[in-house]
Amino acid sequence: MDIEHARFNMIEQQIRPWEVLDVEVLSLLAAIRREDFLPPKARSMAFVDTEVVLPTSTGTPQSMLSPKVEARLLQELDVGKHERVLEVGAGSGFMAALLGHRAQQVLSLEIDADLSAFASANLRRAGASNVTVRLADGSKGSAADGPFDVIVLSGSVPQVPQMLFDQLKPGGRLVAIVGQLPIMQAVLYTCGAVGGTADRSTISSVELFDTVAPRLVGFDEPSRFHF
Repeated sequence: MDIEHARFNMIEQQIRPWEVLDVEVLSLLAAIRREDFLPPKARSMAFVDTEVVLPTSTGTPQSMLSPKVEARLLQELDVGKHERVLEVGAGSGFMAALLGHRAQQVLSLEIDADLSAFASANLRRAGASNVTVRLADGSKGSAADGPFDVIVLSGSVPQVPQMLFDQLKPGGRLVAIVGQLPIMQAVLYTCGAVGGTADRSTISSVELFDTVAPRLVGFDEPSRFHF
């Protein structure tokens, strides 16, 4: 496989048509080697328009989001060099690497021990010195390290826990893929502010696009009644 040709096709045929036109985002996708964040046997899937399963012996298999979804979320967040980011679900570490190039600091929480180690090793090789992966239940966030300018949920959830909104700074943003199959939506939430203090009672939201994504582990599903 011609890796660079495949990378070019991924950007031009998958990502640009999904309204990802930010020059910095496109440059990052061309520069950061997505294939290096996958297990050797899965590297041929690095540029395919689908989620890629990340095998683990310590928990439920999880997946790397498709390239176009990662790119669109990164663009919509518009992370600045002064901002601190919390990611929930490190997976392979690729999204954290992208975020690290735009942010001041990234903390990525991963509930699976195998994936936490895998993401950490990938990020070390990539030289992402401002990204830290921590083995932890990301559904609770990390209040001791907050508040954060940006929170990214790298997978789907039935709903966003209030505990995560409470860890945003004034004007902070949180992006998540929310809902139940067969309908989910990527949503960008923004925390309001009153007199320079976060007003978490005024969280606004914008629906970005329809998609589906694998569930993040650790988030409560709503009760279902059977008759």
